[in-house]
Amino acid sequence: MSETSTGGAVTAAAANWRRAGVAGAAIGVVAAGAAAGVAIERLTVGRGMRKKARLALDSAGPYGSLRGMPGKAQAEDGTELYYEVDEAEPSSAVGPKRRRLFGRKAPAPVTVVFSHGYCLSQDSWHFQRAALRGVVRTVYWDQRSHGRSDRGRAQLADGVPVSIDQLGRDLKAVIDAAAPEGPLVLVGHSMGGMTVMALADQFPELIRERVVGVALVGTSSGKLGEVNYGLPVAGMNAVRRVLPGVLKALGSRAELVERGRRATADLFAGIIKRYSFASRDVDPAIARFAERLIEGTPIDVVAEFYPAFAEHDKAEALAHFAGLPVLVLAGDQDMVTPSDHSEAIADHLPDAELVIVPDAGHLVMLEHPEAVMDRLADLLARAGAVPVAANVGAHGSTAQPGNR
Repeated sequence: MSETSTGGAVTAAAANWRRAGVAGAAIGVVAAGAAAGVAIERLTVGRGMRKKARLALDSAGPYGSLRGMPGKAQAEDGTELYYEVDEAEPSSAVGPKRRRLFGRKAPAPVTVVFSHGYCLSQDSWHFQRAALRGVVRTVYWDQRSHGRSDRGRAQLADGVPVSIDQLGRDLKAVIDAAAPEGPLVLVGHSMGGMTVMALADQFPELIRERVVGVALVGTSSGKLGEVNYGLPVAGMNAVRRVLPGVLKALGSRAELVERGRRATADLFAGIIKRYSFASRDVDPAIARFAERLIEGTPIDVVAEFYPAFAEHDKAEALAHFAGLPVLVLAGDQDMVTPSDHSEAIADHLPDAELVIVPDAGHLVMLEHPEAVMDRLADLLARAGAVPVAANVGAHGSTAQPGNR
């Protein structure tokens, strides 16, 4: 933790870390090791200058600025889940003949539902949203306790731990509210992909009757407890033993920890970049956008969700997607949900299209949006969501300067 905090904050923070004992020390070592790759370059640039650069990027970057028709769904515990709908242009997704149907009511259009990952929000789909606007009906939503959705009521009131199954039921509530009829294409990144699997596990009839395509991006069907996040095996084993307890302790001191996060924002910016992107020359505005998304997730929410990943096991649920057009896509250098987890998903779905994007990390949809959009557009065409010749907007790799 940074020594730049002052007064009572320093005393309280020090006491907090002393109580954490060896757990706190282990996390500190891991954080230091993860940041080692960026430490030298940061020694040469003043903190004030870096802060000014971040503010400039925040004011200039358009990322996350796209908005749609807002709505709210209510989860089973009363949590309000925020979503937005982008409607298709009348002539985009279906032709006049299908809409007219000889005077009968036209069928509901295909709706593409996007589910985001851990510590992110619906805005993480910025490029895909820009490309699909007006082409197909889309729904973007914020998972509970993320983005504009409410904090999970069950977690706040009763301390009920978050589960991936709960997220699957949340997705069902959003579908019921935002797309109650018509075909669906489900798209999920990381935790969002797990949410889609949990939906299938609990509501197989919905998959059978309405889902016409699935995209699983940088996600896993289980065994996340074996991921080493690019760290030495021995060190990672120690971290696994202590991390849940440390996060719980830190979550109980959220106000103090948030103060510390702000004081050490520069250090964690390097860590976020390392675990989000593989390209060295990723657009700085995109890197800053990812920082803002992750920094915006309160530490107690981070702590609430983390244990759910070790328990996540939805390999058997993948069978519900058999026979559907499925895209499984990952970055080849993803250290959060490594690409071999996507390969394992594809092993369960031999007819799925497996795409491993070169020079890509965990936030592949922000780092290489053109590669992701190319394969997603193909999936939507195969699912009948858009005509084969639909003019889906393209975006270049954000690792190439000048392409946004």
